[in-house]
Amino acid sequence: MTSFAFLSNNTFLKAPVATGTEVYAVAGIAWDGCVTNRPGARFGPRAIREASHMLCDGIHPHFNTTPLDHPAGFGDVGDLPLPNTSIERMREAMAPHAERLIRSHHMAWLGGDHSITLPLLRAYKAWLGKPLAVIHFDAHCDTWDSHFGEPSGHGTWVYEAIQEGLVIKECFTQLGIRSAGERAAREYVADQGGQIFTARALRGLDSPAQLQGVLSAIRSRLAAHGNPAVYLSLDIDCLDPAFAPGTGTPEPGGMSSNQVLSILEELADLPFVGMDCVEVSPPYDHAELTSQAAANFVWTYLCGRIAQPQRAR
Repeated sequence: MTSFAFLSNNTFLKAPVATGTEVYAVAGIAWDGCVTNRPGARFGPRAIREASHMLCDGIHPHFNTTPLDHPAGFGDVGDLPLPNTSIERMREAMAPHAERLIRSHHMAWLGGDHSITLPLLRAYKAWLGKPLAVIHFDAHCDTWDSHFGEPSGHGTWVYEAIQEGLVIKECFTQLGIRSAGERAAREYVADQGGQIFTARALRGLDSPAQLQGVLSAIRSRLAAHGNPAVYLSLDIDCLDPAFAPGTGTPEPGGMSSNQVLSILEELADLPFVGMDCVEVSPPYDHAELTSQAAANFVWTYLCGRIAQPQRAR
């Protein structure tokens, strides 16, 4: 059952409204109460859905499949009904919805600012009973131990997830990092045993062949730890503002759409259990460039999952 009213033709890929029986589903988390620069990410889910309509029948050119008409079923849950009063109230209200949905579907979450990822990781760990590996695309490290005087926000979730034991530190990979910040924050994931591929390190690496070193490093970390469940968190500001101007905290010198798509396509066989795409802020977008990129990334992720041989979701 949909959790928030919207017209049925404004779903992701114009898919049916989810009934609870589908293996794959999307849901919106329209929250931006923790942005530190420009607000507007609460409008991201609607914009991503609208942009996805350009994908027509949704048949992916690389995976040659579509979430639509898939035997396992695909639907759009709608936006979670959340208060806009405080991060504590938002996370408290989100928890039962997230826990219910991840037990019923393989979820792709449409943000919203990046503070939504921490409660999602809590829900996934509770469901799995063990910590997750994480692949994290972002311009920002999100490892600060406070959020402009507050203990939690969209720039602290990585630090909190590691401190709470929600993730496997050695299997935490960051891609595209490039923002200003003190060394302790910038290198926090590496200092904890994870790995970081900065935007500078990724310059000029677009094709799967050129990215082979990065891809192999991610696979090697996972294999060394028994190939644990993987969560994907994709902050749209990992992209250079030329590709994604519609975000709250744009950082020049970022990744290209080609780079992100190459990595998503090449790692599609990893044991992913879910993903989010966050920080799309339509008020600052131009010609829907940002929402188009986000819709394409979510679609590519879903098609990559569906294209894999049958396995437990």
